[in-house]
Amino acid sequence: MTKQSPPFVTADPSLIEQADDGIKRQVLGYGPDLMAVKVWFEEGAVGYQHEHSHTQVSYVESGEFEVTIDGQTQILGPGDSFYVVSNKLHGAVCKKAGVLIDIFSPQREDFLTRE
Repeated sequence: MTKQSPPFVTADPSLIEQADDGIKRQVLGYGPDLMAVKVWFEEGAVGYQHEHSHTQVSYVESGEFEVTIDGQTQILGPGDSFYVVSNKLHGAVCKKAGVLIDIFSPQREDFLTRE
């Protein structure tokens, strides 16, 4: 069963969860077909390479990230973005502490276990 967020999501610190070493996230608005997630990275934190069935667009709000998608690597900074098709291996290494805004389609139900 897919879930849907309330129409308004505040910047409530209690909604931020530890995702991995040096990585925290807050799920923002979402419905069955779309989800937005704010992800904070400490310098040196690694979003290990993985793949999933969701299409993903990520926007670099701040910091610097070495992003690898399907074997191609690029350094991205504030204002840059990247696109990952379904089931493509991808990951990121945080070079300077920063924030990514991740958008997934459809929603990542695995991110909703707290609710």
